Amino acid sequence: MAGDGKVLGPVVSASHLADGAMPSLSEMEFAMTILNNAFQRWMVRCMGAAGISGLGPLDVQILHSSNHRGREKTLADLCMMLNIEDTHLVSYALKKLEGAGLIETGRRGKEKTVKVTAAGAQACARYREVREALLVGSVRALHFEDAEISQIAALMRALSGQYDQASRSAASL
Repeated sequence: MAGDGKVLGPVVSASHLADGAMPSLSEMEFAMTILNNAFQRWMVRCMGAAGISGLGPLDVQILHSSNHRGREKTLADLCMMLNIEDTHLVSYALKKLEGAGLIETGRRGKEKTVKVTAAGAQACARYREVREALLVGSVRALHFEDAEISQIAALMRALSGQYDQASRSAASL
């Protein structure tokens, strides 16, 4: 409620979108925007605190994805994992990470492959240590159950499919 006793509507960034049939979707979109910007800032600063500066948010994501399960990945794998259409963005991040000595590239047939180096794995381990020290405890203090956070993540993945389908439809208009 506002100070004058009026009930405020959903917290959104674009009231003209919230005036539609599903104001809660506008509220979710604003929350995702704020979360995305905070998360990107966090990734860069956490990696900096882990001793690796000069990386952007996508570079950090690509490094972690390259380190995932200790398996070699292809450019297509990374794009699919992160739902990125523009392979040039990922290719640029890979060049930057390779130049920093955090990944090494190779070939499997015609496909470019990526593997994290020992330095890259160490950077990911330091990132994890900083994350545990600075973020995990404060999130736990919110008293969310792991199952609740997993449920929110599942909702977000489901919504990503809806946005992808709507994007395909919009492209055909």
